[in-house]
Amino acid sequence: MQERAIMHLDLDTFFVSVERLMDSRLRGLPILIGSTSDRGVVAACSYEARTFGVHSAMPMKLARELCPEAIVIRGNSSNYMKYSSMVTEIIKEQVPVYEKTSVDEFYVDLTGMDRFYGCGMFAHELRQRIIRETGLPI
Repeated sequence: MQERAIMHLDLDTFFVSVERLMDSRLRGLPILIGSTSDRGVVAACSYEARTFGVHSAMPMKLARELCPEAIVIRGNSSNYMKYSSMVTEIIKEQVPVYEKTSVDEFYVDLTGMDRFYGCGMFAHELRQRIIRETGLPI
């Protein structure tokens, strides 16, 4: 019986990355995605914000106290869905069996690829194509 080869794809800081594609001035800045009210929570944050101790699901009020210079963005679900669909289409074109588990996370079945292309090489090429065609880090 052939051994299974499953690849996990997780888009890096997806919401922040999409916002930065929409507005390049946000690159390198601490970003918080979520409710702009103090009663909300952080849905996502940039690595720059994480250096201050901010993390997802943290109360927004606490996140703003830890990182007062952070830019808070309410988020745009239609943009997130657009970019998620772009990645999904690339994956769908390349592999017959995949599972989309969230807006930014996929499992891809590479079983049998080693006979034709090599799982590692295929995974690298798929990742590079996603980066090239969407601008999203993965």
